[in-house]
Amino acid sequence: MSTTHVRPGEGRHHRMIDGDHVAKATVRDPGGTFEVFEVVAPAAPPAPPHVSPWSGVLYLLEGRGSALVDGDRHDLEPGGLVVVPAGAPATFEVLGDGARFLAITSGDGAGRFFADFARSVPLDRPVEEAMAAIVSVTGRHGVALAGG
Repeated sequence: MSTTHVRPGEGRHHRMIDGDHVAKATVRDPGGTFEVFEVVAPAAPPAPPHVSPWSGVLYLLEGRGSALVDGDRHDLEPGGLVVVPAGAPATFEVLGDGARFLAITSGDGAGRFFADFARSVPLDRPVEEAMAAIVSVTGRHGVALAGG
């Protein structure tokens, strides 16, 4: 495994409806693979609860937020963390003007999903108008809207 160094502001930006997901690193190690993202999220309605095939850790760096995971609400402030198990319906809501958090996901599927979503789902239309594209992308990556 080689050393990776990413400076502030660097990384592959995946602009999505719930914020800018900046891919910082994919780590492949004999003990497992994981991805690291910086997410800058504006104040906006939360994405619908969805189920992902990867586990995730959300560590809040700035702002305030509330994570809904498997029906339980977890309020977060800077330094707070929530673990989202694979297969658990979850969403994150920004409380206030915006939030910035570190997201670490198991495996290497989240980055491919974020890249496809950013390419395929228009940001200049209401979510209702983009729903066909959203369903198409989520289906390609094993992500499902909760209850759907």
